Amino acid sequence: MTIGWLDLAAGASGDMLLGALVDAGVPLEVPAAAVAALPVEPITLTAEPVTRHGLGATRVHVHAPVSDRHRTWADVRVLLADARLPSVVRDGALAVFERLAVAEGRVHRVPADQVHFHEVGALDALADVVGVVAGFEHLALDRLTASPVALGSGSARGAHGVVPVPGPAVLELLAGIPVLAGPVPAETCTPTGAALLAARVQEWTPLPPMRVARVGSGAGGRDPVELPNVVRLVLGEPIDTAPTAGLLLETNVDDLDPRLWPGVLSELLAAGASDAWLTPILMKKGRPAHTLSVLCRPAVQAAVQSVVVSATSTIGLRVQPVQKVALARVQGSVEVLGGRVGVKVARSGGQVVNVSVEFEDVAALARSVQLPVKEVLRAATAAAHREHPGASATLSS
Repeated sequence: MTIGWLDLAAGASGDMLLGALVDAGVPLEVPAAAVAALPVEPITLTAEPVTRHGLGATRVHVHAPVSDRHRTWADVRVLLADARLPSVVRDGALAVFERLAVAEGRVHRVPADQVHFHEVGALDALADVVGVVAGFEHLALDRLTASPVALGSGSARGAHGVVPVPGPAVLELLAGIPVLAGPVPAETCTPTGAALLAARVQEWTPLPPMRVARVGSGAGGRDPVELPNVVRLVLGEPIDTAPTAGLLLETNVDDLDPRLWPGVLSELLAAGASDAWLTPILMKKGRPAHTLSVLCRPAVQAAVQSVVVSATSTIGLRVQPVQKVALARVQGSVEVLGGRVGVKVARSGGQVVNVSVEFEDVAALARSVQLPVKEVLRAATAAAHREHPGASATLSS
C-alpha cells in the first residue's frame, strides 16, 4: 500500500505539482505522452534542476505556442473527448476542468457552459491538468493526503482586471478545505492548482504516520524571500492503521418542517461533514421527533455546527469524540450502455473487498438511454464486478 502527502506550505500551481511528481520518480515521459495526446498545437515538457533557498527541486517547463484563444468548458470537453488518452486520465482531467468551470461560473454569475477560461484555458494549463492527472495515475496511490493550502495575500492582475488574493475562484474551489494566507504577500495558489488539489486530495491532514520511501520537490517560477517556493510530495507506506479521530454531533429536533431535512443534510455534507443522517425518535410527552447525527473531522467542526444552528431549529448540540476506521479507496468509472458510471473501490490488506457504483450516475444514464433504472443498475453492477473481481459490487449511497 502506497500513500502520498503534499506539503502545501508554499501553495500550489500546476507546474509545481508536475515538478513534484517528476522529482518523486514519475518519468517525464508519462505526463509528456499524455500532453502530446491532446488535439492542439504541439506542446512539449522539459525538466530543470533548480534550488529554492538551498533546497534542490525540479521545475517542469511547459513549452507551448502563444495562443489568444479563450476556450469554454464545452470546448475543453470536446477537446478531451477527442484526445487519445487512457479513460482514467481523461475522466480525471474532465473532473478538474468541471470544478474550474463551476467555480468560475459562480464567481462571474454565469452558467458553467458559458465560462471562458482565459488563463486556465490556455495551452499550458491544459498541459498542467492532463500531465498532473497522468502522473498521479502512474503512481497508483491508495490514498493522497495534504496539508492546509497557503493561498497568499494582496492583489493580482487577471484577465478581468485587478483581483484580490486569494482569488475568488480559488476560494470557491477550496470551499470546505483548510487554507491559510501564508507568509508570501502574493498569489501562491492558482485556480489550476486549487482545482487539481480539490479533485485529487482525499484527506487534509498533517504528515500522516508512514515509512518514507521517496520525496519529490516541485519548484515554482518565483523565489520569494519568505520561504522555499516548492510543493513537496512525500511517498511511503502507512505504519499505523489505528482508527482516526472524529467528532459526532447530535441534536433532537421536534419542530422542524420535515420537508426541510433533505436540504439540511445536503448543506452539512457541503460544509465538510463525512456523513449526516436522521433517526426517528419519540420524545417526552409522546412528541415525534428526529435525532440529527453528523460525523465530521475536528477541522470542520465550526462550519458544520454553523449549518446545524442556521438550518434547523435546534438550540444546542451534543458533541462527542469518536474513532473511524476507513478502508483505502480509489475512485474510477466503468463504461456501460454507451455511458460511464462512477465506481468506488475499497481495499483492505491490499485486496479489493468492496466495489460500489454511484447511483446518481446510474439514474442519469438511465434517463439518457431511456431505460429503467434497475436495468442500468444491473448492467453497471455487472461491469464493475468484471473490472474489479475481488469483491461483489454494491450500490453506493
